[in-house]
Amino acid sequence: MPWEAISEGWSDPFYPRSNASYFFWPELTDVFPWQHSGSQFKRVWPIGENNEVLGKRWEHFCEATASQRQKLFKETRDRKITRRYDSFVGVPLRKLSDLDAAADAPSVERYCYRSFDRHYAYLDNRLGDYLRPPLVNVRGEKNVFFASLMTKMLGIGAAMVATADLPDLDVFCGRGGKDVIPLYRDSAGTEPNVTAGLLDALGAEYGTTPVAEDLAAYIYSLLGGQSYTRRFWNELETPGPRVPLTKDGASFAEAVKLGRKLIWLHTYAERFQDKDRGEMVPQGKATTIKGVSSEPGQYPAEYSYDPEEREIAVGDGCFGPVSPEIWEFEVSGLKVVQSWLGYRMKKRAGKKSSPLDDIRPERWTARMSDELLELLWVLEATIAMEPELDNAFDKVVAGPCFAASELPQPKPEERKAPSKDTLDQEQIEMFSSDDDETEFIGEDD
Repeated sequence: MPWEAISEGWSDPFYPRSNASYFFWPELTDVFPWQHSGSQFKRVWPIGENNEVLGKRWEHFCEATASQRQKLFKETRDRKITRRYDSFVGVPLRKLSDLDAAADAPSVERYCYRSFDRHYAYLDNRLGDYLRPPLVNVRGEKNVFFASLMTKMLGIGAAMVATADLPDLDVFCGRGGKDVIPLYRDSAGTEPNVTAGLLDALGAEYGTTPVAEDLAAYIYSLLGGQSYTRRFWNELETPGPRVPLTKDGASFAEAVKLGRKLIWLHTYAERFQDKDRGEMVPQGKATTIKGVSSEPGQYPAEYSYDPEEREIAVGDGCFGPVSPEIWEFEVSGLKVVQSWLGYRMKKRAGKKSSPLDDIRPERWTARMSDELLELLWVLEATIAMEPELDNAFDKVVAGPCFAASELPQPKPEERKAPSKDTLDQEQIEMFSSDDDETEFIGEDD
């Protein structure tokens, strides 16, 4: 291994000169000043693979006696079945101990459980200790939730992921903290979660001022691919990713274009649509070679991968072709496809929190196969973008980039979550319409 010169300044970090500039770039948390912990139920059973399994768990819970409900629920310090909790707009909800056997189930919402893994969940504050009302309240058609690791070391793979759905505390790779970054501070998408003055500072350099979505796309093109963690492996021993904000308008525009496509892919075509990016994930090579049996007694108990045939076996079904790169695709140790499948086997991967967790899907559905294919297609398209992402990254780091000292710093109030007073009438109407919705509680991080 050849020797490399190190940076010569007294205050410069002790790293090769080629990467020493990394520590002068702004931290990701100084670009997007509000970060929040993802939702934490403290129990698994309100999260499921489909609506049907959640419905059966709810029925079983409501049909149980009060003493049985206490065991089924898995009580914690902050959630008891005999306590009353309010909805997100302050409407008192019935105690779980007082529900009758035929009580209506809460509304089911899409929920990003892990990177690229969309589950379903009851967003009912009686069922979760820390559902993070600030995040719930800023969900909207324009908002995107990004996740990374802010206080822990990043591993191999993407340094950032994106989702259109409410994210779990451990969404990034099965471990997490205050790692979720909403693009907007409101549900309407009118208040960007970007440090005040930053977009203007970039605009002064480029000759045209970018919008928040441009900045998010630019950063996602750099951190959402594989290049970032490869290039800065040693630097990332110090937690907290930093961003090379280019001073070159052409390099910025090129990265923005790629980042918009990548966010569109990673949100399963739910965000950043345009004339070239529609409402559906682009179909890839993988298809259903043999359908998984829909018979209740044949629900998959295991899965496997054949690297020679490039096929994934799921129970008695088969999907392919799937490249080894897709099968091994990871986010800081989380093998995305293998994790997705593990949570959908007859015996679910992960910890058990309640006897209700034993209620599993009775049959493998066509929609489950479709969602597996969509995952494989998204990863295939992501891998296909890597050469372009690498090239754009090369141009950025080869040219001049902003030092953190050249850019505005966030004010303390910008780092705080939006208050409940920012709820708009649309949210109030949305949450008030459901009797079994959830509570507005204070900051819980």
